[in-house]
Amino acid sequence: MTDNQTVQAYTEAWTQSIEAISELVTPLPEGSWNRATECPGWSVRDIVSHVIAVESELLGDPRPIHSLPRDLRHVTTEAARYLELPVDKRRCHTALEMTSELEYTIIRRCRALRNAKQMPNEPVRRPAGPQSRDIPYHQLLRLRAFDVWVHEQDLRRALGVPGNLDSPAALVARDVLLEGLPKAVAHQAGAPAGTALVVDVTGPVEFLRTVRVDSAGRGSVDESISLAPDVQLTLDWETYVRLACGRGRPDGVTVEGDRELADRVLANFSVTP
Repeated sequence: MTDNQTVQAYTEAWTQSIEAISELVTPLPEGSWNRATECPGWSVRDIVSHVIAVESELLGDPRPIHSLPRDLRHVTTEAARYLELPVDKRRCHTALEMTSELEYTIIRRCRALRNAKQMPNEPVRRPAGPQSRDIPYHQLLRLRAFDVWVHEQDLRRALGVPGNLDSPAALVARDVLLEGLPKAVAHQAGAPAGTALVVDVTGPVEFLRTVRVDSAGRGSVDESISLAPDVQLTLDWETYVRLACGRGRPDGVTVEGDRELADRVLANFSVTP
């Protein structure tokens, strides 16, 4: 694809996923908004608040003035505090207030994306609190499609409404998560030089990848088949997403080879950017 086609593809993936979130939560009764999700510390309301907050910041809206409680156990870093503030601010909002704000935010953001003048590689600010930095415009759109889809899946699991596991944004998520796989194996799990680890993912999004650790301890990932890997992990797509995004436990993963190394990898599998 050309750079402009890539931008359009990411925009369409984001649009489909954020509209799916709106369709999921619009009919929810008041009590369902407090239902816990697998996203640590966040309810259904909190995830929707987060999505609204990030898109609003990208629209140039000022951040809310609010004092964040200091006793939130899931908030352990300054970046987390930055993301939590607009979420906590909305914890007293009603279902109607939430759905109305979400709908209005989607309308405004879609209009802004249609009228955007940025070139695909033009540097833009990524809203990430104290660690914010400039990234190419197409990369920002990619990360937004990824983030919104991951939270769509958080909501679907919490509400018992599965779907969109093979949507356009799901394929974006696959690519984003695979980029972090070498780090999970080589750096976070400390796999030794010469290690070959195969990940075989089944289900709506299927792929087979081999992570190799070179003599300097650096990891890389490719599509070639390793005939005698040190470890092979076989799991379904949804389990892969949950593990790579720090949700849940490594249940349902079939392990072949070095069990101790496999356990270290699975314990350090989260690569959410």
